Amino acid sequence: MNASVGTDTRRVAVVGAGMAAARFAQQLLARAAPGAVEVTLYGAEPDAPYNRTLLADVLTGRHDPDGIGLPLAEGATVRTSTRVTAVAPATRSLTLADGTTGHYDTLVLATGATPVLPPLRGLYDGGPGDGDGLLGGVHVLRTLADSRALAAAARRSAHAVVIGGGVLGVSAARALAALGTATTIVHRAEWVMERHLDDRSARLLCGQLTALGITTHLAAHPVALHGAGHVHAVELADGTKLETDLVLLACGTRPRTALARAAGLCVRHGVVVDDRLATSAPGVHAIGDCAEHRGVVHGLTGPAWDQADALAAHLAGTDPGARHTGTRPLTRLSTGPLQLTAFGDMAAEHAPGHDVLRYADTSLGTSATLVLRGDRLVAGVLLGDLTATGDIALAWHRDESLPADPSYLLIPEGARA
Repeated sequence: MNASVGTDTRRVAVVGAGMAAARFAQQLLARAAPGAVEVTLYGAEPDAPYNRTLLADVLTGRHDPDGIGLPLAEGATVRTSTRVTAVAPATRSLTLADGTTGHYDTLVLATGATPVLPPLRGLYDGGPGDGDGLLGGVHVLRTLADSRALAAAARRSAHAVVIGGGVLGVSAARALAALGTATTIVHRAEWVMERHLDDRSARLLCGQLTALGITTHLAAHPVALHGAGHVHAVELADGTKLETDLVLLACGTRPRTALARAAGLCVRHGVVVDDRLATSAPGVHAIGDCAEHRGVVHGLTGPAWDQADALAAHLAGTDPGARHTGTRPLTRLSTGPLQLTAFGDMAAEHAPGHDVLRYADTSLGTSATLVLRGDRLVAGVLLGDLTATGDIALAWHRDESLPADPSYLLIPEGARA
């Protein structure tokens, strides 16, 4: 770190240079008095902070890889290709992969998450236990480098199988299909995006995927990959073999917590933090996909940015009492013709004391389901280009009461009687 920093300047080290880290640095330097803090971001990736939610659009070519960078906070130092291998809260120091050390006054862990690799026979080149050497043709999609590699592979592939039908799996399948690759989704659940959609909305979404040339295998359990050096088939539990020359693993993520655990911090599913985003070690905080707040790891941009904003306000001194009390997360999928917004737990539509509003226009390919308890939104799914999406999303985010007759929010103005 900069040896010329004044004695009154707080050195803030951020392990990670993703979306949460970039947001935190921007907000902290915007709020803090000039010269009060020095912020250094340590990123293992070779790329400066970028918008990870646009990786599927990079895959299709809709966005250039160099065009999704996030604005860097003036005065922040970003060290790319710099992996932190250890942190020592007792001495307030960190160790880098090249063996050098650095010191901090405040440490922020924004280490993000890593893709989950399913237990498939033949997943590794040479068999299980062969390190990170995945069988040829098998990819994940978490970084810009992953997107570049997947795009290059897709151009050489006739068929792709996406294992996982969550948000990432659906958006990536759409991107691969847009590249001209015949694409199949294999998903363990009974419908796609089961964490966000009800069965009706999922059926409509599957219809849209079919129209794009994407095949879906639901309630399907992949058990093995076949190929000598390069994948040529995915085997399902019922014996079905899907021929393919490209496999994308979209099976979710898990918080990257190894650094925190090795440093002796309290870790459950994620790095445990309180309402001030403080960990169990003095001077150490955690935000974003690696943080577990009130027992929850969100893995979404909205909550990560809310955490970054609250921590920045607290550390800058502009609002020393700032706390993060939680987020009402909202999931958006916007890729080509697929437009979807989902929030809350759609299982609530079957709970007593809840009302359900539905609207559908098959000619436009739009549908909406809202679950209410009294005048408050509990959950919802909006599929297609609905003009009221912004108003509904805002009411959810603010936990605002809805008007006496909220049905007008679902019906486009031109369709009203």
